[in-house]
Amino acid sequence: MLNSTYEPIHVTAVRRALVLMLKGVAQMEETGPVRVHSAREALPVPSVIRLLTYRHIPQQTRALSRKNILLRDRYTCQFCGKQFSSSDLTLDHVMPRSRGGPTSWENLVACCYECNNRKGDRTPEEAGIQLERHPRPFTLHTSRQLMRLMGRHDEKWRKYLFY
Repeated sequence: MLNSTYEPIHVTAVRRALVLMLKGVAQMEETGPVRVHSAREALPVPSVIRLLTYRHIPQQTRALSRKNILLRDRYTCQFCGKQFSSSDLTLDHVMPRSRGGPTSWENLVACCYECNNRKGDRTPEEAGIQLERHPRPFTLHTSRQLMRLMGRHDEKWRKYLFY
């Protein structure tokens, strides 16, 4: 979804995109290869929509959740650097909870089972392993980075994602 200024805002569901278009709030900029069928017509599924009026987007925060931590870390173990599926990753507290480590954006990372077992109830330094990237909160900047990564697979998104 783009703001009226063609600035990427976020990725939205097809259903929401269609509702916004039918309400006259947004218009389709790019179409996808699939069509949605109703009783009377078949509509192309939008790949990119743009809001018709400018919307001020306040500083957004994302809920702290497993899904959002995995998205932020790009489904990559933050200790060995290998990419895994969601089911093959755990969340690890950099500073263990048993030592007072909080459950926060800055203390949680995606971690594969092998690295999590190797680290155990120790800090990375004590376990002799290093973090690939230090954890940060999910910000608008993080969200735009993810949109750019997704855009690599969708040719129609690239011109809107500042490649």
